[in-house]
Amino acid sequence: MENEHFATQEQIIGALAYGIIFLVLVTTGLILFFHYSRKKIIEKEIEKINIKLNHQQKILQTTINVQESERKRIAQDLHDAISSKLNVVSLTTHVLLDEENIGSSQKEALNHILDITTNTLESSRKIAHDLMPPVLEKFGLKVALEELFDEFTKSKKISIAYNIDALTNISKPNELHVFRIIQELINNSIRHGKASKVSALLNQTKNGFTLHYTDNGSGFDVATIKEKIGIGLQNIKSRVAILNGKFTIDSSPNKGSTFTINSITNGK
Repeated sequence: MENEHFATQEQIIGALAYGIIFLVLVTTGLILFFHYSRKKIIEKEIEKINIKLNHQQKILQTTINVQESERKRIAQDLHDAISSKLNVVSLTTHVLLDEENIGSSQKEALNHILDITTNTLESSRKIAHDLMPPVLEKFGLKVALEELFDEFTKSKKISIAYNIDALTNISKPNELHVFRIIQELINNSIRHGKASKVSALLNQTKNGFTLHYTDNGSGFDVATIKEKIGIGLQNIKSRVAILNGKFTIDSSPNKGSTFTINSITNGK
């Protein structure tokens, strides 16, 4: 009887042990199942987000490409249509001024027309140049930026200290993006920051480039600007995204602003 009782206890203990092991195995299996299921769900969500980001990136790139094509068309129209016609007006005015029997009042009026035509031609040339700088396509980013800096400095609005590397590891379209970013930064420094001094350092790295831009303007609260981002800054961020770059801003009221871009362009 004792042996039977002992055997029954052993069987109960054995059954409990097997039951516990079974529960542990089932629990472990469920934990692993939920873990891998959750992992798969997260991977699928990440995949969806990446697809969405890639789609947004393509839309963004297409939008900017269309924008640049339109700028190029307008610049060409300014040069071919408006500037050429203004040159005809200027030449005709010069011919009339050379007439011997012209009166003083007529001469004064013609000189006034000539002044207006010359100023309009200069404005037209500047607008066309800003829309699509020909030097960028002909001589590359370094020369185009140096010309841009010199033009701003000549205007007496701002002084620019710069050190620019020739970026040999990026494509022509990406050169245009870098040019537009720096152009927009300077415009923002003058228009919004009321800056008088700017420093621009553009260095080539192994896989891309680094841009370090600083001004002595009025500065701003970075947290506020992120909430109410302007079109100019949004345009910069969009181009930085296309360049596969990281964009950081360091600024505070009355202490100027620093913008840093680290880009990995992988050559093209």
